[in-house]
Amino acid sequence: MQPTPEEDAVNSAESPAATPADPDRVLRKRHGNGPLFFILGTVFAVACSIGWGFSVMNYSGLSGSVYHQVVSYNTDSAEEVSITFEVNSKDGAECLITALDDRHVEVGQERLSVEAGNRMSTTSVDTIRQASTVEIASCREQGSQD
Repeated sequence: MQPTPEEDAVNSAESPAATPADPDRVLRKRHGNGPLFFILGTVFAVACSIGWGFSVMNYSGLSGSVYHQVVSYNTDSAEEVSITFEVNSKDGAECLITALDDRHVEVGQERLSVEAGNRMSTTSVDTIRQASTVEIASCREQGSQD
């Protein structure tokens, strides 16, 4: 007597052997049953993580080895502004300070040499009209090309 379709489905689900008619089992056996892909994927992930960490640890920014930070500035006068900032450099730095008006037009400029180390500096910039902000345009190591 022939098995019914329900019995046939139950019998085929209970059989452990993979048949060519079952493509999921064949693909799983061919590509994912062994530990090779897991090991290769893990080695690749570890290598990428180490490389990324190394590049982040060695990133020094685009400005070189001179770091600067504005502490405060005063724009009360129409003829002059003052700025206090901190500079950290290995061999001394030359900083360019600019004063801008409310339309972001440069109204004053000053160059200042700062000694090596972590230094607080205060300077004033003469302006041609009222400035609304003062910023450090750049700080470079002394002796670098302009």
